Amino acid sequence: MRNTLAGRRPWLRDRPLIPDAILAVLLAAASVPFARTATPLGGPPVPVEPSLPALVLIVTGCLSTVLRHRRPFTALFLVTFIEVVLAVFSQGGSLLWLASLVLVYTVAAGRGLALSLCALAVSFTGRLVTATARGDLGDWTAQLLVAVLTMVFWLVGRSLQLRRAYLSELRDRADRTARAREADTRAARAEERSRIARELHDVVAHHVSVMTVQAAAARRVLPSNPDGAREALSAIEETGRAAMAEMRNIVGVLRTDPASPAERGPQPGVQEVPALVEQMCEAGLRTDLRVERAGHDGAQERCDTLDGLPPLPPGMDLAAYRLVQEALTNSLRHAGADARAWVTVRHGPGELVVHVEDDGQGPRAARAAGGRATAERIGHGLVGIRERVALYGGILRIGPRPGGGFEVRARFPIKD
Repeated sequence: MRNTLAGRRPWLRDRPLIPDAILAVLLAAASVPFARTATPLGGPPVPVEPSLPALVLIVTGCLSTVLRHRRPFTALFLVTFIEVVLAVFSQGGSLLWLASLVLVYTVAAGRGLALSLCALAVSFTGRLVTATARGDLGDWTAQLLVAVLTMVFWLVGRSLQLRRAYLSELRDRADRTARAREADTRAARAEERSRIARELHDVVAHHVSVMTVQAAAARRVLPSNPDGAREALSAIEETGRAAMAEMRNIVGVLRTDPASPAERGPQPGVQEVPALVEQMCEAGLRTDLRVERAGHDGAQERCDTLDGLPPLPPGMDLAAYRLVQEALTNSLRHAGADARAWVTVRHGPGELVVHVEDDGQGPRAARAAGGRATAERIGHGLVGIRERVALYGGILRIGPRPGGGFEVRARFPIKD
């Protein structure tokens, strides 16, 4: 709206000298005939003939209003001084009092409170000296009228100044709010991009790793065991379709209109871990699943399936599944051909423990490789898992096992 108004009236906003010059010329033109008329105390107006220097001073005072936006206080002081000089030399009246009102308004509307009070004091003092020099103190009605007009002009100017300051503060506050909203939007977008990147990495890395291992097995057994190679190729096909389906779901969520409900399947959770373990076994990584939960007496008891576990919060459920998926994918990549993995899901009092370990790269190999092997095992996926676990206040341990191999262990606190 401000830009629209500025576009409609640019000459008032960007070129104040033009209307100021017009006002100054009009005051100067009207002051000349007004200076040829005097109004004695209690009598009718009578014609007078002011001197040429008096006319020059009157016109100069009226023309000084052209500086009311640049030097309003200086122009007011000049007009007041000229008015006092004319009164001292008993020259005719003029419109300098009207120019003084305009300048008082300009100072009050465009300058601070201290300078506006000084302008008001200069105007009252000049009016008092002028009335004393001309002997007009007895005409208290005219003096009171001029004083009231001066106060009205000053109050109107101050009100305009306060309104401008208030609107400026509102604009600044709106700008700060807009900048804060933009910053929050950028942060939310960055967080969402990071979350999407983790999801895509978890989906793509897991399925591509399985497909790579299956393809390598098919290539090795193709000359001697065509049926086994055919089964491996079938597994690759199924894994590729599963990866495409999950990626399609994620991309579908991104393309869905936020105003409409997203048509997507539920996110995987701990209940899908057995299917994940079976998939890793088919890919060549021997994996065992163990489920434990707290019994009525507080002791841990073994479960055959995950169906008996209490329901988990959706975010924690997804984080536990992604942890198992990423840890088994890393075991499939780095543990070796003869490695074996164990997945333990333990639901205890107030906590959920997910533990994935393997026996790949024994103690000698781990000591020989040093920290490089551990760094290779901790990729972007496990870094994302660390963020997921920290989001729910959990504790994560990633590193080599004491007896050889590698382990990923997370403990999630569960609130009532």
